Amino acid sequence: MSKHEETRRIIEQFWAIMQTNDWQAVGTLLHDEYVLEWPQSSEVVRGRENFVAVNANYPAAGRWSFSINQIVVQGDIAVTDVDVTDTAIVGRAITFSRMRDGRIAQQTEFWPDPFAPAPWRAQWVEHTRQ
Repeated sequence: MSKHEETRRIIEQFWAIMQTNDWQAVGTLLHDEYVLEWPQSSEVVRGRENFVAVNANYPAAGRWSFSINQIVVQGDIAVTDVDVTDTAIVGRAITFSRMRDGRIAQQTEFWPDPFAPAPWRAQWVEHTRQ
């Protein structure tokens, strides 16, 4: 299996297990030196135990659901665009993942907030949300 194929397989497995909300199982895909960065809040999660704890203790309204919009892979790097919801929160996560030794070693995740379209450009754009 090529590096590209292995990376895609691991990332697809990551999101499939995230869908189960079994955070311990997700942790098995993470490298011993795993690091997750959230640039928008200036936070860093170090280690699989902290990743599992953050997800297990998040005050969610319900079960988390993940819908993959796109996966782009090059070698040991993958970028995913995923819709996320717990029924109350609806978000979108753009995640850059780097593999090492067959596991996810590093992720940088962006959670862009939606915003209202600017009225000045209305004649040139279409709306995808109502």
